[in-house]
Amino acid sequence: MIRVLPADDQSLVRAGFRALLDAQPDIEVAGESADGEAAVRAVRELRPDIVLMDIRMPVLDGLAATRRVTGDPGLGAVKVVMLTTFGLDEYVFEAIRSGASGFLVKDTEPDEPLRAVRAVVAGDALLSPGVTRRLIAEFAARSKEPAAAGALDRLTEREREVMALVGIGLSDEEITRRLVVSPLTAKTHVSFTMVKLGARDRAQLVVPAYESGLVLPG
Repeated sequence: MIRVLPADDQSLVRAGFRALLDAQPDIEVAGESADGEAAVRAVRELRPDIVLMDIRMPVLDGLAATRRVTGDPGLGAVKVVMLTTFGLDEYVFEAIRSGASGFLVKDTEPDEPLRAVRAVVAGDALLSPGVTRRLIAEFAARSKEPAAAGALDRLTEREREVMALVGIGLSDEEITRRLVVSPLTAKTHVSFTMVKLGARDRAQLVVPAYESGLVLPG
């Protein structure tokens, strides 16, 4: 059973997520929060698998709340999916940098949150929509924060290649086909790359892939 905690200051949004998620046989709502501070407390108490975290919330905004969750070693198993709107695209890059495993546009089809929850629990980054990749590429290019100088030196050539493919949003299955390797080999390369770079999950490989020039915007 996948346990999800929606955090949004709009009660109607939370109710919508609760109705949608609780109707699934493999998903349950562990709790809900109306502000970022309450969300962090709820995560520490309830230990959900996924937090659906709105970016703009009172008391503590979603980005700050995400950093508290992802920065707590005791909450390493909790994944955060940011909820955004087209008007808040400037926060997308910062959300990934803050440790989010991906993000959802609020105004989306009902099956998209379900796909997102299942994908993130399975270990995939929620970065598949083309618009998402373009946004991350754009904001990574604008970033004034330089990539760690020696970070990529720890990677083999194959691991750099895999990191670039993750950066453009390819799944393990797509990487398997692109490199003509076994599924286990693809997963192993992704895992080793994450460990060497201290990435919380594969979403955290996207930002350095662009910042380092392994992937070029556009």
